[in-house]
Amino acid sequence: MNDLKHDLVIGLLFIGGIWSFISGQFIFSTILFAGAAVYSNIAKRSDKTDLT
Repeated sequence: MNDLKHDLVIGLLFIGGIWSFISGQFIFSTILFAGAAVYSNIAKRSDKTDLT
């Protein structure tokens, strides 16, 4: 995946988390925020290891 796709996935997870938080679905928003953080961390690590 290129950087644009990574940014879109992370952005959609984050915006979904904000929308869920505003709607009062706190457990679902926590899951979305955690997913965005984990995916962002995995994406950064895979970019660093691809330096060949």
